[in-house]
Amino acid sequence: MRKRYDKAFKAKVALEALKGEKTLQELATTYAVHPNMIALWKKQVMEHASMVFEKEGKEKASEEAERQKDELYKQIGQLQVENDYLKKKFKQLYGTEPKW
Repeated sequence: MRKRYDKAFKAKVALEALKGEKTLQELATTYAVHPNMIALWKKQVMEHASMVFEKEGKEKASEEAERQKDELYKQIGQLQVENDYLKKKFKQLYGTEPKW
């Protein structure tokens, strides 16, 4: 069975690895984690470190925009279905396509 580590533990170990005070092997022994895992966590911290300094407003704004976009697509789909239904009923009642 695989071990699962929480975010705080991963961050703690990765930051210690970034400090460079101990080798990966020493950290692996201390925390009972494979050295490759520590190297991977260290790499992930380095790649995503810039996200720490992003403004929260950007995330919230993008999430809000995405939610609003989804809502609009939902409305468009519903209106298309209603429009097709009304065209069909118009043709059934009057025998011709609507002229608009």
